[in-house]
Amino acid sequence: MSNNEKNKLSLEPYKGVRDFYPEDMFVQNYIFGVMKMVCEKFGYQEYDASVLEPAELYRAKTGEEIVNEQTYTFKDRGDRDVTLRPEMTPTLARMVAAKKRELSYPLRWYSIPNLFRYEKPQRGRVREHWQLNVDVFGIKTIQAEVEVISIASKIMKTLGLKETDFEIRVNSRKIINYILKELYSLPEEKSYKISKLIDKKEKMSAEEFEKGAKENLGEKTAEFLTLLNSKNFEEFVSHLPNNSSEQEGIKEIKILLENLENLGITNAVFSQTLMRGFDYYTGIVFEVFDKNPENRRSVFGGGRYDDLLDIFGQEKVPAVGFGCGDVIIRDILETYNLLPDYKPETKLAICLLDEKFSADANELAQKIREDGVNVAIDFSSKKLGDQIKSADKQKIPFILCLGENEVKSGKYKVKKLDTGNEMELSVDNIANFVNNK
Repeated sequence: MSNNEKNKLSLEPYKGVRDFYPEDMFVQNYIFGVMKMVCEKFGYQEYDASVLEPAELYRAKTGEEIVNEQTYTFKDRGDRDVTLRPEMTPTLARMVAAKKRELSYPLRWYSIPNLFRYEKPQRGRVREHWQLNVDVFGIKTIQAEVEVISIASKIMKTLGLKETDFEIRVNSRKIINYILKELYSLPEEKSYKISKLIDKKEKMSAEEFEKGAKENLGEKTAEFLTLLNSKNFEEFVSHLPNNSSEQEGIKEIKILLENLENLGITNAVFSQTLMRGFDYYTGIVFEVFDKNPENRRSVFGGGRYDDLLDIFGQEKVPAVGFGCGDVIIRDILETYNLLPDYKPETKLAICLLDEKFSADANELAQKIREDGVNVAIDFSSKKLGDQIKSADKQKIPFILCLGENEVKSGKYKVKKLDTGNEMELSVDNIANFVNNK
């Protein structure tokens, strides 16, 4: 092997990240466009921040598994611990805390940041992805949850899914805390372990789960398993003491489901094993779950996190939010054959019969662009047929071939490539023809 071959750089991107060719960016922009449109219909405003954060921001509240096993953390040149953000919520909380008294509430914000996690790449999961974050601050009532869940539902439907294609699973951390701490009188450490066990229930066998439960619950294990195996909300509540229906978390679930149904969202269900992995959730948690057998997994996930500003020494501000990754959304669009057909922003290609018409082409293109049409000029010096093939391959819908006759007459033949329809036009009429075909 020669030295040149040894020193060749790889053509592959870093493991777990993606290259975005124009067709990929088209799909990405379509997804982001739907997300932005729906959020803004509900009165949400866009924000952003740097991808770099002090590592202690995540150590304070995100969760040990993410910080210890999944972050890209390093020392900068000033010997500071820096992390490429693995999620957006701590950054959002920092931003709100920094200007807490200047902001107007309710605060409705959204962002689509890129996030980094050192995970094993697999379908639906990569090491860098983009994630829609939707958050509302300053609403104590269940209407905050109703609103953000409505946004999640609306995004799914706007992307083309039917309500029967997905379900919205809801639970409350207050219910689990009530069961573990009040009914079972478990200490903080054991309650935490059981919570983490519940969060992983779907990923382990029944025997393995029961063994983990017994280690912390002992003789209460059978009763606990009966609760977790309930088929619906009514059955779950029936296994609790009679006075439990007045417990705050249970009342909130009832109100939430009723409000969603009143809005025509009928695919919301109670899921007693839904926990969400982050430690900062304080009340309602929820997930949007794709029911297609090819893609059965969570799409959106979020909940209430009223205490997060505590880590900055600030007074509590009630908050509810969710995140939704771009990778899983693209997978869903592929699964349901809902990917948009690629259409470049370039509408017209000017092909040159000879290089000597380059200046004329520039002048013509400038006039057409001023009329609102995106124009590309082929300066490649290729044969005319090859220029037309190139425009067609790039899916540019219209071509204009420029030669001596066109320059002298001021009349230009504009052809639509997919139909072959052609019109001879003056420069002032080209934009209208292209934009209305």
